Amino acid sequence: MSTSARYWREIPQRYRLEAGKCSGCGAIWFPPRLVCKECGKREFEVVNLPDRGKVQTFTVIRVPPSEFCDQAPYALGVIELENGVLLQCQIADCSPDELSVGMPVRIEFRKIKEEGEAGIICYGYKAVPVRE
Repeated sequence: MSTSARYWREIPQRYRLEAGKCSGCGAIWFPPRLVCKECGKREFEVVNLPDRGKVQTFTVIRVPPSEFCDQAPYALGVIELENGVLLQCQIADCSPDELSVGMPVRIEFRKIKEEGEAGIICYGYKAVPVRE
């Protein structure tokens, strides 16, 4: 396993929507921090983030890095979760023409990329539209 693949797999927030909640002021940070930006405390509890939110802004990548060429064009967006936490991720399962600010999305665990000749698969989260 390459060094970058091992590093990728050792970051728990890539696999679980876990954030740090400051025990001093209650601020929620994703990814977790060592020091609270609001109050300076260093004590946090692990909290699970909601898997629903809405698109705050997005951009469409038409000329991607080489490891994502097979996915172009694809969208990256800033998603505001139901509790106000913002996260940046790829928006999947819709064409760029379908995207809009305010679109409801659900966060899912998905394949992000394959790495190297061995084809090591890196997973993470993506936003997918909620269609009702």
